[in-house]
Amino acid sequence: MHRVVALVRPVQSTFELGCASEVFGLERGGIPRRYDFAVCTEAPGEVQTSGGYSIYVVHGLEALETADTIIIPGWAPVDAPLPDPIRRALLRAHGRGARLVTICSGVFALARTGLLDGRSATAHWKRADQLRREFPALTVEPHRRYIDHGDIATSAGAGAGIDLCLHLVQRDHGAEHAALVAQHMTLPPYRASEARQQLSAATPPAEALDVLLTWATERLSSPLTVSDLAGRLGVSSRTLARRFADNLGIGPGEWLLARRVAEARTLLEQTDLPVEAIAVRVGLSSAVNLRRRFRDQVGTTPGAYRQAFRAGAACSAGPARLASRAEPAGRAHPAMFATSAIAVSSCASPTK
Repeated sequence: MHRVVALVRPVQSTFELGCASEVFGLERGGIPRRYDFAVCTEAPGEVQTSGGYSIYVVHGLEALETADTIIIPGWAPVDAPLPDPIRRALLRAHGRGARLVTICSGVFALARTGLLDGRSATAHWKRADQLRREFPALTVEPHRRYIDHGDIATSAGAGAGIDLCLHLVQRDHGAEHAALVAQHMTLPPYRASEARQQLSAATPPAEALDVLLTWATERLSSPLTVSDLAGRLGVSSRTLARRFADNLGIGPGEWLLARRVAEARTLLEQTDLPVEAIAVRVGLSSAVNLRRRFRDQVGTTPGAYRQAFRAGAACSAGPARLASRAEPAGRAHPAMFATSAIAVSSCASPTK
């Protein structure tokens, strides 16, 4: 069975750990168990969390020696040094083929191993500039919800960590199994389908194409066309389509639309801008066009999406008060964590 180990440290963010625990650690009736989940820390024992309570972690770094996937669910404070024992353990694990995954600020810890040098990574937009300054050898792409290189994967904010975890489930066991997990977490079906879409957003091997994607992402408000992208790369539209198909599995027009809708989602989550203004900012010109494209890709309207997101966010603080101490098994109790910023129905009942 695929063994997933979350590496925690004080003060551990509860939500980021909850993302990993919910997706990989919770046994669900009627869904085959595919993962063995554990939590470890450098010094086993009590680990203080950002929620004001402690969790008891029984496993030390030796747990990383048998992990197939290692998740760093946040790293606070982000400028905290990476202890040599942790650095060596991560390098050994990666050397033997373990997959290393970060959620939100966890990318800072992974970057200190040197394993991200020469690669692209994503991070929370508030930390992107700091990540660039501290680690100039890596390319930071904060507009990406997550980036999967196969052996290493990073996610942006904490909410994007759920998307990345579901993407990894899909990569390991297929879209059908990922959809079942998402459904059990009371996530709207489009979260699982978005994982399939975002699979094609992983960094392509061709550096020139990667630079083009970054360039286009930074100019979504402009009326970019496939011809514009081809001209920027200095190739014909047909050659561009072939490169996108080879590296991303979709056409340039599909990719551009997906990025516009993804940016619209971010603006709906983080701002109070009206739909008309968001449509202009993401290059979809009108509210009518945005609503049509958003429904096609996300399965709901922008207004309904914003309402669901905010309703979920309003109740996400509640689970942190359910207990003052986690169970001593070292695994965070799932009731302590918000499963998703938009899992509105989870607020209605404390049971799954």
